Amino acid sequence: MAEINRKVASLLLQSKAIILEPSKPFTWASGWRSPIYCDNRVTLSYPEIRNFIKLAFTRVIQSAFPSPDLLAGVATGAIAQGVLVAEEMNLPFVYVRPSVKGHGRQNLIEGRLQPGQKVVVVEDLISTGGSSLKAIEALREAGAEVLGMVAIFSYGFPLAEDNFRQAMVSLHTLTDYHTLIDVALASGDIQPGQVNMLEEWRKNPEHWQGENK
Repeated sequence: MAEINRKVASLLLQSKAIILEPSKPFTWASGWRSPIYCDNRVTLSYPEIRNFIKLAFTRVIQSAFPSPDLLAGVATGAIAQGVLVAEEMNLPFVYVRPSVKGHGRQNLIEGRLQPGQKVVVVEDLISTGGSSLKAIEALREAGAEVLGMVAIFSYGFPLAEDNFRQAMVSLHTLTDYHTLIDVALASGDIQPGQVNMLEEWRKNPEHWQGENK
């Protein structure tokens, strides 16, 4: 699995789905300043990369969560990823909206879900875990037995780890922040002197201001 972790990290950097800019921090919608920006939807534009991620997801699900009845994607970033994996595994697919649809049947879960079905949730990115766990809560309230969640990448925030632990959700990611930093250092995407600063951001992202602050 370590080989897959490093390969996925390399592909995210190669496709610029993940961009590391310690000297020019990004500002997230939350207002947090960050030396990293992640948009895993970019990988969908590269057939070889999206196929590798699809097969890696399939391998993880088959190993960690045998015999799910269906897959569920978290809208919107993981809908396409989830469909690709569901097609590979020949499983039904649903997706969970961030909020109830404001018209029609006012669905929160789109697709056919039966109470008691065993579900694996597909996510593209884990930050604090808030939106991911909200989707899991919706599935549980609809009667699903949530086996766990798989995601492409996690920042590894302590807050997210606590949130998943409290929600009793098993999370498996294709790669993670520590692996990304190792791969980025080896490839020259970052310099050795930036590693400590990048780790400090991960430990306390809410209050991080930048390497020159």
